[in-house]
Amino acid sequence: MDNELTRTRSDNVFILIAQDGSKRLATKSLVPGARGEKTVIIGNNEYRIWDPYHSKLAAIILKGYSISIKKDSTILYLGAANGTTVSFVSDIVSEGFVFAIEFSPRAMHDLLRVSGPRINLIPILADAKQPDSYKNMVSEVDLIYQDIAQREQAMIAIKNAKMFLKKDGFLILMIKSRSIDSVKKTGEVTDSEVKKLGEIFNVKQIISLEPFHSDHRAVIAQKVF
Repeated sequence: MDNELTRTRSDNVFILIAQDGSKRLATKSLVPGARGEKTVIIGNNEYRIWDPYHSKLAAIILKGYSISIKKDSTILYLGAANGTTVSFVSDIVSEGFVFAIEFSPRAMHDLLRVSGPRINLIPILADAKQPDSYKNMVSEVDLIYQDIAQREQAMIAIKNAKMFLKKDGFLILMIKSRSIDSVKKTGEVTDSEVKKLGEIFNVKQIISLEPFHSDHRAVIAQKVF
């Protein structure tokens, strides 16, 4: 079945529209030919299917929001886990770099495998709560993407932004409300975290990730101080 390729508002990210009208998100593959991935070949290019139910960043893009990640961006990714979403970020920033911070040695094992052929993806085993521990390995960045299951999610973002994010740079923060407070409603938790971000950020958007992810909000903010 042929696919129609439509550009999104983000570099190297596309909507694939099948003949039956179904839509799938995809990135232009930086490393074609990887095994075990869902891909589509169109012309001379390979495109990797990006599942919004398995990636919160994919959910944001599929809902029509701009993520301020360009093909030449430098990204600090906090909470890279086993490397699934960060590999798609690597596709997007085909002319840039991704510093991928992960705390779990087990997840790092998978992340190292993912990063092997990706020369723009730099895995770092470290705790995002302690940015001093990797300050000599990370340069100034254009954007911080954070998706971690910690209680002080806003404060972790602020600490890293003060050290690495350039002025006017962007933050995409995935707020996992159940990791912060299992009793309060998601909206209450989000409001509390957003208030803390006001220390150095101007919050641009607060995005519900329904129907793809429950009890999560995405916050897009710009560093102003």
